[in-house]
Amino acid sequence: MNILVTGAGGMLGRKLFAKLLAAGSVAERPITSMLLADMSGLSDVSPSDRVQTVAADVSQRGVAESLIESRPELIFHLAAVVSGEAEADFEKGYRVNLDGTRALLEAIRKIGPGYCPRFVFASSVAVFGSPLPDVIEDDQGLTPLTSYGTQKAICELLLADYSRRGFIDGIGIRLPTIAIRPGKPNKAASGFFSNILREPLAGTEAILPVDESVRHWFASPRAAVGFIVHAAALDTSKLGFHRSLNLPGLSATVGEQLEALRRVAGERAVALVKRVPDPQIRRMIGSWPRSFDARRAKELGFVAEASFDEIIRVHIEDELGGVLRV
Repeated sequence: MNILVTGAGGMLGRKLFAKLLAAGSVAERPITSMLLADMSGLSDVSPSDRVQTVAADVSQRGVAESLIESRPELIFHLAAVVSGEAEADFEKGYRVNLDGTRALLEAIRKIGPGYCPRFVFASSVAVFGSPLPDVIEDDQGLTPLTSYGTQKAICELLLADYSRRGFIDGIGIRLPTIAIRPGKPNKAASGFFSNILREPLAGTEAILPVDESVRHWFASPRAAVGFIVHAAALDTSKLGFHRSLNLPGLSATVGEQLEALRRVAGERAVALVKRVPDPQIRRMIGSWPRSFDARRAKELGFVAEASFDEIIRVHIEDELGGVLRV
């Protein structure tokens, strides 16, 4: 199987290609080649007979065509400008998140009959915006209230139409907010959900910009990569014309996050979280969904964590070598 991963230099992209390399196959089909594409390149990844890397901005003229020149049978489209940056830089958000996706879909379409790759698109729960029910069902309409959410919602419609026309075999997965993200803070408005756990677990201070009553929808990086790989092997005939899925996750308040941190790492870790209110972040997060009944995705075999204690332990195992630093 020939695979293309866009956004391969991001956190999920890196974890995804590491998992694929370790597995050596997708849906029992051996991986013969993998092209890893990212705007900033992947200079730390060593090319091999199976793995090639390229610095590429898919929204630039001609780039999409070059990425699919080898006719990848499976495409993981993860490349995106994150929520806070897409809100701050309107033009960049639409150029990368919408125009880049459209360019890739058009490049695939123009190859013509006989080419119809599986196309796994990383969408977001930001496609929903307030006012919302406390628990979102699978038939909830898309009402984004951010530019990022709007860009993802438009791409979901494109995914469904290009799949209906037989140009791609698409599946959109609405990823919960990923926590705990490893590495340094990024420009995502939701980044603090990870920061208030990651930094204290490493023995450093973190800023909390919202009230502890704020509730949100979460999954770990490990679960998110599991979602992506599962989507690649899924029988998409079960999706019908509704090609995008609400994925399972965990609904929790910031206060519940901190209580889990206390149970796992103690009072000393919680004391490292400093309250510094940020009204802009509060407004953005306040428009996002809080909980889902992801029945359809669960029936299709998608699985996530059941508690924040479990999410924290996943981070300790995967990122801290199983050792607490507090």
